[in-house]
Amino acid sequence: MEFNLRVGIKNKLEKIVTMNDTAKVFGSGAAEVFATPMMIGMMEGASMDAVKDYLPEGFSTVGISVNIKHVSATPVGKKVWAEAELIEIDRKRLVFKVYAYDEDKKIGDGIHERFIIDEKKFMDNLK
Repeated sequence: MEFNLRVGIKNKLEKIVTMNDTAKVFGSGAAEVFATPMMIGMMEGASMDAVKDYLPEGFSTVGISVNIKHVSATPVGKKVWAEAELIEIDRKRLVFKVYAYDEDKKIGDGIHERFIIDEKKFMDNLK
């Protein structure tokens, strides 16, 4: 099946960090700062949303790989955002360059891979 994708597709997600987004609440650390798993989740979400409108109905993507660095802490109350850019298409495997920022600085970056799935077939195979 052909997919209407092209290298260079971009997307951005943003939010304000709350206590529920912190490492302490998430269980990934003791500090009340933006949790690494939350940052990665935003990066994955930005990637997923970047291509969803280019896929036929009944198709979506699943994350298959993350190689991310979280390089700076962000306190509660700051705005954070994740950006994703599709940099490679290999049949159904999609590779994204991802970044995360807060109001003051870059807080993370890396590579995220996703795979295009037929949602019904994917779920049927789990049964």
